[in-house]
Amino acid sequence: MTIEVAVTAPDEVTPAGKRSFAVWLAIAWVAVVVLAAVCAPILPLRPVDEIVDGLDPRLAPFSSWTEPLGTDSIGRSTLSRLVFGARQSMLVGTVAITAALVCGLVIGVCAGYVRRAVDRVTGVVVDAVLAIPPLVLLLAIAAVGRRGAGTIALGLAVVCTPSIARLARAQTLQLAARPHVTASRSLGATGLRIVVRDLLPEVALRIAPYAFLLMAYVIISEASLNFLGLGVPPPTPSWGGMINDGRPYLADEPWLVFVPSLTILLTVVSFTVLGDRFRSWLDEREGSR
Repeated sequence: MTIEVAVTAPDEVTPAGKRSFAVWLAIAWVAVVVLAAVCAPILPLRPVDEIVDGLDPRLAPFSSWTEPLGTDSIGRSTLSRLVFGARQSMLVGTVAITAALVCGLVIGVCAGYVRRAVDRVTGVVVDAVLAIPPLVLLLAIAAVGRRGAGTIALGLAVVCTPSIARLARAQTLQLAARPHVTASRSLGATGLRIVVRDLLPEVALRIAPYAFLLMAYVIISEASLNFLGLGVPPPTPSWGGMINDGRPYLADEPWLVFVPSLTILLTVVSFTVLGDRFRSWLDEREGSR
């Protein structure tokens, strides 16, 4: 006689469940960073340039209740500088991405819908800008302009606009052949009306996931410029500047570099995860039509 025993395997987390968990973690981290950046002036934090009395410089994280993330190379609060550094990164990123989206959408949609000479001229300009390595262009703008958040935001907007314009043009070419756009044209709608009401909203929605990826790129670029000393001048805190300040002590006090580096890593990964999930949602939405 054979006895069969049914063994029930433990529930496994499906790939979709893993993705959902990663998305919620990314949302939580981005929410923390954004809230910290917005509320930084009203949070009970020390002034960013104040040297903490009673604590040694380069204090390790979790060594003091009053300063849970320790102190930097000259004894300033790491937590305070990290929060105000987030404010700097979010401000620069928001301004740069908003400007790039507005300019790129207008240029790309107009080029894709009007075509002819507008498309040719736009294509030449976009290709010329894209031919320049982004880091070289950023360094040139930062070196020529005045040091500060405005110059960084301008440079990043210039770097990001061509790629958005090219993507917007491709989406416009695809959408312009849709029945509702053709119907609007047949009913006598003006080109401006078609662009504003039929094309711009849909193109903007399709490009929105790319904005999250660009935000991750902007954060890395802003930190790189500050690390190289071409960003905001001290004592204004920035994540890249914190890494540069801790670099001479990397061998003995690695947390001076590790804390801001980990913050940048988590923020960049979170924006990338959100952008990827948003893109997947749009693909599912498009496929269900």
